[in-house]
Amino acid sequence: MRTSAHAHVRPPRGTPGVLVPLRSMAVRDAGLLAVLRGLLLLLLLFLLVASAQSPPRHWSRPNVVLVACDSFDGRLTFYPGNQTVDLPFVNFMRRRGSVFLNAYTNSPICCPSRAAMWSGLFTHLTESWNNFKGLDPGYVTWMDLMQKHGYYTKKYGKLDYTSGHHSVSNRVEAWTRDVEFLLRQEGRPRVNLTGDRRHVRVMEADWQVTDKAVTWIKEEAVNLSQPFALYLGLNLPHPYPSPYTGENFGSSTFLTSPYWLEKVHYEAIKIPTWSSLSEMHPVDYYSSYTKNCTGEFTKQEVRSIRAFYYAMCAETDAMLGEIISALRDTELLKKTVVIFTSDHGELAMEHRQFYKMSMYEGSSHVPLLVMGPGIKEQQQVPAVVSLVDIYPTMLDLARIPVLQNLSGYSLLPLLLEKAEDEKTHRGPRPSWVLSEFHGCNVNASTYMLRTDQWKYITYSDGVSVPPQLFDLSADPDELTNVAIKFPETVHSLDKILRSIVNYPRISSSVQSYNKREFISWKQSLGQNYSNVIANLRWHQDWLKDPKKYENAIDRWLSQRKQIQ
Repeated sequence: MRTSAHAHVRPPRGTPGVLVPLRSMAVRDAGLLAVLRGLLLLLLLFLLVASAQSPPRHWSRPNVVLVACDSFDGRLTFYPGNQTVDLPFVNFMRRRGSVFLNAYTNSPICCPSRAAMWSGLFTHLTESWNNFKGLDPGYVTWMDLMQKHGYYTKKYGKLDYTSGHHSVSNRVEAWTRDVEFLLRQEGRPRVNLTGDRRHVRVMEADWQVTDKAVTWIKEEAVNLSQPFALYLGLNLPHPYPSPYTGENFGSSTFLTSPYWLEKVHYEAIKIPTWSSLSEMHPVDYYSSYTKNCTGEFTKQEVRSIRAFYYAMCAETDAMLGEIISALRDTELLKKTVVIFTSDHGELAMEHRQFYKMSMYEGSSHVPLLVMGPGIKEQQQVPAVVSLVDIYPTMLDLARIPVLQNLSGYSLLPLLLEKAEDEKTHRGPRPSWVLSEFHGCNVNASTYMLRTDQWKYITYSDGVSVPPQLFDLSADPDELTNVAIKFPETVHSLDKILRSIVNYPRISSSVQSYNKREFISWKQSLGQNYSNVIANLRWHQDWLKDPKKYENAIDRWLSQRKQIQ
């Protein structure tokens, strides 16, 4: 073999540009040439392996696990709320990942909130007006798109984002919210202690679906050759049914065992300040009354309700822990992005209310924690975000092009250790989040715009019901409505809100929808109408004067005919 004394062997493409000269003596030695080629091959393999340790984002897609519970107050996931109850696995996620300090539901009730999370669209776009009306069954969710793009997908537990669910009472109460009557629609909030200090599995249905998810991780996910997306939906810490409240029961019972109650720090429980009934905002008064909270409550009763609720949150945390532990035991945790959130919060007697359906922090502020490969650790994110951001975030994690018509924005730019090319995301994130409510226990469509400092709440057509404005930096408990004091701020925020949604028109549309649905329901009952409507959850008040309340509905329906 003959060659020039200055011939070179070029390394394979992609290897650093080092030229290796071969002297004429070496060229004559075929054995040495083979050795050098072998060394170059080894060098190439070394460089490829080294680069694989920190691959570009498009090289590998993580597994994704979303645990979504029900009614979890997001303020419990950071200081000072986290001093109230032991939540070891929420704390684990805080250490290993990021916690959002200002995450909100897009509608503080189950089905509309989940419809927003699974569609990435605001409530006025999904038209999920109440717990009965959600997404169409065939709607393409983020999980559907992940499956289409190569993910193995699995769902366990509560979904509740499609139409047709929840009790008749729930939908009728929503449809008739504009009727001029005031009826208690829930049982009085109460506590119930069950079992002893060994009683761990109080919410057995949630534990069963958690067990199924854990088994799937250990027996199936660990053997998959493709990335997976796992969803676990929990009912806790939603209050339990109260059978004495009538048709399909209300849910006003806070139930736990001594085991979980011991996780609560009673000395840290804050007793909320209440306005007098006469000073309450008119919509708040309606909510408080229909939730059966306008009676007398002792401080001990309020403290117990809050303590039992926190204990239910501790049980929820333990189920999250089962999922994290299963991922860790199978060595999948290092390859998996874990997200924990809730559909909405729980007032737990703040503002003289329990349940949700309110824009106050206890109801609208949700937990949002994210950990996994590439996610910043021990980070607190102050940006305002909401559940519609889940959809684009899931697509971003799966390297699927993010749809441009979504209401939400990917959270990854706020989460990743290394800054990304902004061209992969939709412009700058807005400095506000939107939440809206059109369901039961509130007698006007409600809209909330949250910015860095302000929370602006307006109702119906923006005129007939006075707005609320809270300075959360100075008044985190939302006790002082400063709308009259800061009219320019109200005007500015209302202008932003109207640029997002024509809320007077939406409110009118919801009113028309409510009447149509009620008329259809009434006609379907025929002669049974009077008996059925009298025995819904409001039966304790209704049966005192059935004719009075039927007449009120008739007047409401006749107004519809006059408008036409």
